[in-house]
Amino acid sequence: MKLSDMFSTLADNARLYEQRVNEWQDQMNVRNDEMLASARKWQETAIQRQDEMNRQIRGYFDEAGENVRSQWQTMQTAWEEQFQKMREKGEEMRASAMKSGNFPEWAEAYAAQMVGFAQRMQDEAANAIAAATEARSKGKNTKDV
Repeated sequence: MKLSDMFSTLADNARLYEQRVNEWQDQMNVRNDEMLASARKWQETAIQRQDEMNRQIRGYFDEAGENVRSQWQTMQTAWEEQFQKMREKGEEMRASAMKSGNFPEWAEAYAAQMVGFAQRMQDEAANAIAAATEARSKGKNTKDV
């Protein structure tokens, strides 16, 4: 092979490599945009679900007695404290990930963990709603549940 052919081949390979890198970067940007759009949509939906739950809770409170309200407030306070602890721990981990240069991987893992946690909480809420519905259909008092 001639030296000029070698340089020509190297130049072609470099050009091809640059094209592929540009394509990969474009694909990553599109994927990132899709992920951001999906996250925004999920957040909007979560806010709507939270608003609906808040309306339902207010309705339950309007019908509930003072004892139930007190129990609910105790549970709510404990949940809020636990959530704050989780946020603080998440912030510590985020800072560590930023320092180590592994933030993108950490952020994806954190998001997956939080989605999983939210789904478990939704399952717990669904079970509570089912238990309440069943108790009401049987005409039981909430003290028996």
